Amino acid sequence: MDPTTRDALLARVRFYRDLGLTEFYRRPVDPALLAQSAAEPVDAQTLGAPEPALSLSKGLVSETWGSNSSQPALSPKLESSGTPSFPRSSAERVGNQDSQGAPGLAFETRESNNPPPVFSLHPESPQEDAPIPPRKPIQAAPQIGDEVVPAARAAALQLIRDEIGDCTRCALHSGRNKLVFGDGDAAARLLFVGEGPGADEDAQGLPFVGKAGQLLNNMINAMGLKRGQVYIANVVKCRPPANRTPEPNEANTCSPFLFRQIDVVRPEVIVALGATAATYLLGMRQPLAGLRGRVHSFRGTKLIITYHPAYLLRDPRQKKEAWADLQIAMRELGLKPPSKA
Repeated sequence: MDPTTRDALLARVRFYRDLGLTEFYRRPVDPALLAQSAAEPVDAQTLGAPEPALSLSKGLVSETWGSNSSQPALSPKLESSGTPSFPRSSAERVGNQDSQGAPGLAFETRESNNPPPVFSLHPESPQEDAPIPPRKPIQAAPQIGDEVVPAARAAALQLIRDEIGDCTRCALHSGRNKLVFGDGDAAARLLFVGEGPGADEDAQGLPFVGKAGQLLNNMINAMGLKRGQVYIANVVKCRPPANRTPEPNEANTCSPFLFRQIDVVRPEVIVALGATAATYLLGMRQPLAGLRGRVHSFRGTKLIITYHPAYLLRDPRQKKEAWADLQIAMRELGLKPPSKA
């Protein structure tokens, strides 16, 4: 296996490991097929031919508004040349791709006390014994804070903002233009949580003011509300480089302030926008498809999970699904969509 292909496979395995999918095995080979293969003559030209080069294709942008995801993904699709393509993957696609693998490889779960041999990416490499680092833990949510009366909630949020100050608690501060704290009604019944600021948000210091923000505004209006009637915040308050997904240490550093904002606002319903928000609110990694379509109990309120507006811009076909999620939130709030008239 050439080094480029090996590195891509290793990166993909690390990506699955970070999601908690750790069991990768080689499918047992029929001895009769091995014997048949050994008996067949080998073409000298075939032995001398180099291994096919890896074909890289443009990946999907990540959930942080317009960047390419940093995690490569194996695709079972073949290009016209027959070479496997390894496009990058977004967190939104994990649920549809976890059951797929590279062409020619099968990934199976352990079914007995005697598992088959562990699959090795590069048995001839001296680094094969190096363990894949364990997935980074998600920090447990703090205890729910004391309730703040509605009249004092704006001041309580300002105290949190003052405590954050000119934050240098994680590496994200080095590329920050403006810290993006939050925006909206401090006593809102509905609170939206996104992933992190993009370029427009970093420039203005407000969440969701770019193209994804325009779509979010339309979603809020479709629910019969105005942006000023809801509260909007993010998991991280500084823009990640190139709009990448926040690293666990970055999100774990910043999320306690988000939990405090939630405890002050005390919304009746929270809508998590995308996989990153869902992961750090619920404290677990799961495909978005398994979290949508139902109400989760969270910090004394109701949590509903849907797609990030940036993802909906990339795949408008999912807007119908997102609207179904918002209708769940509307039902919990007793809202009816405004009439077309």
